[in-house]
Amino acid sequence: MIKYTSKINKIRTFALSLVFIGIIIMYAGIYFKTNFLIMTIFMMIGFLATLSSAVVYFWIGMMSTKAVQVVCPNCNKITKVLGRADACMACNQPLTLDKNLEGLEFDDQYNTRKGMKKLAKK
Repeated sequence: MIKYTSKINKIRTFALSLVFIGIIIMYAGIYFKTNFLIMTIFMMIGFLATLSSAVVYFWIGMMSTKAVQVVCPNCNKITKVLGRADACMACNQPLTLDKNLEGLEFDDQYNTRKGMKKLAKK
């Protein structure tokens, strides 16, 4: 069985990984205490990675407020759907709001123009 994940959860996971990557890069800069320039470069790159995670969290928060809330037919929990096809945030059930996609195999390409053109050809 294929494991689907919600777009919102994917982006939040990416933002969280940016925080940890930034901290690791800054921690690596401590090993270069003797060379001030290299240590500063590592610290600045780590800081920028951590700062960019805040930007990503803000962006996905704004996207989340615009997402359509639906009740998942599998777990009966309220979840948010971004785009034409998404997955439940709780149980990862594939969801769609597009009547043309009902009954079709779940594919993230349905959210792109290229994927919809391919679907129209079928």
